[in-house]
Amino acid sequence: MTKRTSAKYKIDRRMGENIWGRPKSPVNKREYGPGQHGQRRKSKLSDFGTQLRAKQKLKGYYGDLTEKQFRRIYAEAERIRGDTGENLIGLLERRLDAIVYRAKFVPTIFSARQFVNHGHVTVNGKRVNIASYQVKPGDVVQVRERSRQLAIVLEAIGSPERDVPEYISVDHSKLTAEFVRAPSLSDVPYAVMMEPNLVVEYYAKN
Repeated sequence: MTKRTSAKYKIDRRMGENIWGRPKSPVNKREYGPGQHGQRRKSKLSDFGTQLRAKQKLKGYYGDLTEKQFRRIYAEAERIRGDTGENLIGLLERRLDAIVYRAKFVPTIFSARQFVNHGHVTVNGKRVNIASYQVKPGDVVQVRERSRQLAIVLEAIGSPERDVPEYISVDHSKLTAEFVRAPSLSDVPYAVMMEPNLVVEYYAKN
């Protein structure tokens, strides 16, 4: 188990929201943050605090990316024509680990990163073990034959917890997923409200 995997519930509690919509989230029972000061009364957030929280929530959702990784994705979103916030969501959803998670090949975004890193998936028939690999529309992601009977895969496929979004076409009998198109914010099935516009404001001032 990775350090980030063991800390995923702390992210929920730090945010005060069940950001993945998981039934086992401790936020369902304890809405206060982790640590000895977690139960202190919350003060109203400043504009900066609200923007920072929006960034931390989005960054945490995708496996608690490092600031360097997230900043690099944001810089790419700025370079692309169009709305920077929408571009940011599109780039995050094009990550290979995000596709593996959305396709329900694994139960969590954390396990998706590990699954990819361990070489269990191919893209267009070629093995790719880089979680941040950017999948393009029309690309086909597939679980390798030797990995298809892993307990983690069978558990995820059989779980009623999540639905596969429309921008990914999945065949669970063959364990393949085609990335149809880059989604907009409204297409992405977040369990809580994400506010990429606040992330844009945060980076514009910092």
